[in-house]
Amino acid sequence: MEYTNFGKAGVRVSRMALGMGLRGQDDPAEAQRMIEHAMAQGINLIDCANIYGLMDDRAYVRVSESILGKAIKGKRDDVMITSKVAQVIGPGENDYSLSRYHIIREAERSLKNIGTDHIDFYICHVFDPNTPLEETVRALDDLVRSGKVRYIGCSRFDAWQVMKAQWIADRFNATPFMCVQHHYNLLNRRLEADMFPVIRDQGLGTMVFSPLAVGLLSGLYSPDQDPPEGSYWASRTIEDYRSKATGFGGEIISAVFDIARELGKTPAQVAIAWVLSHPEITLAITGSDTAEQLDDNLGGVGWYLDEELRDRLDAVSASAALLP
Repeated sequence: MEYTNFGKAGVRVSRMALGMGLRGQDDPAEAQRMIEHAMAQGINLIDCANIYGLMDDRAYVRVSESILGKAIKGKRDDVMITSKVAQVIGPGENDYSLSRYHIIREAERSLKNIGTDHIDFYICHVFDPNTPLEETVRALDDLVRSGKVRYIGCSRFDAWQVMKAQWIADRFNATPFMCVQHHYNLLNRRLEADMFPVIRDQGLGTMVFSPLAVGLLSGLYSPDQDPPEGSYWASRTIEDYRSKATGFGGEIISAVFDIARELGKTPAQVAIAWVLSHPEITLAITGSDTAEQLDDNLGGVGWYLDEELRDRLDAVSASAALLP
C-alpha cells in the first residue's frame, strides 16, 4: 500500500479507501470481514455515510455505520473513518438538509451508531440550496471545535460552491473544507475543467468514488456483449447499459482491455492506476462487495502507467472531460 498526505493536511492516508455503500453485499458478517481484510491490506480510510445501508421503510437504520463500528472495535486508532450528512434519512421535515439542526443531530447519531467519540472526516454529502452556507459552515466548525470531528469536507459540490464555503470560513475564522469527494473515472472526467484548479489552489485532499464507472471498467463487461446475468448492469435496462458501454464508452472500455493485456494487469487495475496518476487525486474509493474484488482493485496501487500508455487513455477518453 502507498500512503500520501491528504492535500495540505498533515494526516496521511492510503491511496485506496474502502467504500461502505455496499451496493451488492447484503450479508453484514461478510461486510465486516471485508473491512477487516481491507485494514489488513494496509487501507487506513473507510468511507461511510449515515445513508449507507438504508434497508427499507420499516426503519431508517444506518446499517453500514453499525457494521463499521463492529469492525473497528479495539482498532479505532488504526483507521480513519468518514461519515456524511445531508441526504434524506427519514420521513420527517428535518430528516435531510445541511441545517445546523440536522448536521448536529446526525453527527451525534453517527457517533453513537459507530461507537466512537470522533469522526475523522465529516462530509456534506450534497449541496443544500435551501440552507444558507454560512449556517452549514459554522455548524461544522462547532463540531470540529468540540473535538467530535477532525476534518470537514464536501461531496458533489460545484467548484463555485466549494470556493464560497472557503470564503465564508475565512470570513468567520471557521474551519475550512479540507477535502472534496467526487465522481471521476475514464468515462467521466468533468472534474478536470473547474474542480482541479480549485483542488490545486486550496490544497484540498481529493477522494474519488466510482473509479471503475460503476463496474463498467472492472473487466466484467465487454462492449460487444450484453451484461452478465446477475451483474449490476443486468439489473438495468439494456438501453441504459448500451448507452454507457457501447459507442464512445465502448472505445474506452476496449482501450482499457488492450492495455491490461499488454501489461499483464486486470482492466480494473489499469483504470484505477490511471485515476491515481493525476496529482490532484489523493485516493480512490473502491466500492468492492467481496474480498476478491477488493484484492483485484488493490492491484491498481503501487505501480505507474508510463507516459505512452497514459497518453493513449487520455486520448481515447478526451471527450469525457467535456461532458455537460
